[in-house]
Amino acid sequence: MNKMNDDCSFTFAAMRVRSSHEIGKGTLFSGKGMMNSRENLLSMYRRRGYETAPVGLDLCPALEVEFDRRHPAAGGDYLGFFGAPYRIVYDPGFVWNFDEVWRIPGRGPQGVAEQEDSVTEFAARMRSYYPDGFAYPVRYDGWGVAHEENPNAHHMTRMYHPLMRADSVQDIEAYPWPDFEGMDFSYLQPRVDEIHGRGLAVFVWAECTVWETAWYLRGMENLFVDMVGDREMAARLLDVVTDRACYRVRKFAAAGADILGLGDDIGMQRTPLMSLGMYREWLKPRLARVIAAAKAVAPDILISYHSCGFVEPFIDDLIEVGVDILNPVQPECMNFEALHKEYGRNLSFSGTIGTQQLMPYGTPGQIREEVWRNLESAGPAGGLFCTPTHKLAPEVPWDNVEAYVDAVKSFPVK
Repeated sequence: MNKMNDDCSFTFAAMRVRSSHEIGKGTLFSGKGMMNSRENLLSMYRRRGYETAPVGLDLCPALEVEFDRRHPAAGGDYLGFFGAPYRIVYDPGFVWNFDEVWRIPGRGPQGVAEQEDSVTEFAARMRSYYPDGFAYPVRYDGWGVAHEENPNAHHMTRMYHPLMRADSVQDIEAYPWPDFEGMDFSYLQPRVDEIHGRGLAVFVWAECTVWETAWYLRGMENLFVDMVGDREMAARLLDVVTDRACYRVRKFAAAGADILGLGDDIGMQRTPLMSLGMYREWLKPRLARVIAAAKAVAPDILISYHSCGFVEPFIDDLIEVGVDILNPVQPECMNFEALHKEYGRNLSFSGTIGTQQLMPYGTPGQIREEVWRNLESAGPAGGLFCTPTHKLAPEVPWDNVEAYVDAVKSFPVK
């Protein structure tokens, strides 16, 4: 996971920061120079027009090193260097947020890595859930899932599932669940205020909201079997995760976050991961609870929903429960023009610049052509944050990274 970029020292144009409610009011923007970066992004997502096409990207560690080599004066802040209009605040419940595991009571002091040989009480307790041990060093996330870091796998990790051997609801109840209610969230408001003070939007990364966190704990195959053969245990596991998500999103909404990034991977390359009926029974009601919890505190907060792969069969349901933004649209899996034509009146989009083929293997000219085509398809009202669909991997040439940024910045907004 990349370190958060919300403590950088780059200077942005100082303009009055308007509330999300104010930004959402009115009609299509048409004047130039009226909006700061935050206002421009939120207006674009609300399909009320925008002044400049915004840049957004996520670099893997190898590309972060390359950025530092090329731009040492930037101090590692590529979002600031490229002018991204947002900063990320990571949910302590996000499974790859290792940097803030210490915020959860009982998970260890700040700065102590939760590794296999760690002396923390939490790490010692979690070892009992992994009797077979590990081949390489591991870190425990806030849920107790062990992430094994193979030196040959770049930034990817292998996950081990602490509830894999659970065989009853009692085993679920006895698990050492993260105590988010005992956590001190007082750091949130100053962080949000600081980001807003620079004219930037706050994006809360709270993905892996229900389904993914649950199967990271249980194992995907086991959880699917439970949903058919041990429904009580499956329901209890999903409800425990959902209850904790509802609590956290209320905190983010109260702090003034602009965009709440929820999500669970429910799509594969060309097909859904599960049937629509199974989704509607098990996941849709729980996602609806999480969104309702956030919107009860901040009705104007934008809900972004992430899922990799082919998710078109779920879109109507996502809109129904309150999703505002679908992230990402992978061009290898879905056609943006078709999706925009069908759903663009009720849904905005993020992504559309493929990271399987175009970014690693395309030419700068092809990248520019795709960026411009997709932004033109979205139209002057906006509704598309045109970005690479995933973290840019080591095989992406640096020229293609800059080609994407240049293409967005040079797009002639009408």
